[in-house]
Amino acid sequence: MTLHGSLARGPANRQFPGRMLSRLSVWLLRGAIRAYQLTLAYFFVGACRYEPSCSAYAAEAVARHGALRGGWLAAHRLCRCGPWGGAGYDPVPPRLSCQPAERS
Repeated sequence: MTLHGSLARGPANRQFPGRMLSRLSVWLLRGAIRAYQLTLAYFFVGACRYEPSCSAYAAEAVARHGALRGGWLAAHRLCRCGPWGGAGYDPVPPRLSCQPAERS
């Protein structure tokens, strides 16, 4: 606290609003996925043709890639899951690195 009764404006108390919004959206998506897993998923046991299940894939994709890209990956996976789609092991793709490739 400062003399004026407010918190000091130091680097520890400042966060970029976009980062906070991103964390909030990830938290909300993961909460929605978890709510689905605890309620509706029991009615669809064995319906997913892929491993891991679509809800587990979605949770991992959002945790690994964030709300926007992870949500897109989850939606793309849901479109592939069905009698017309494939089956088998389908892991979440690794996060892309922003580092340039090494030259030899």
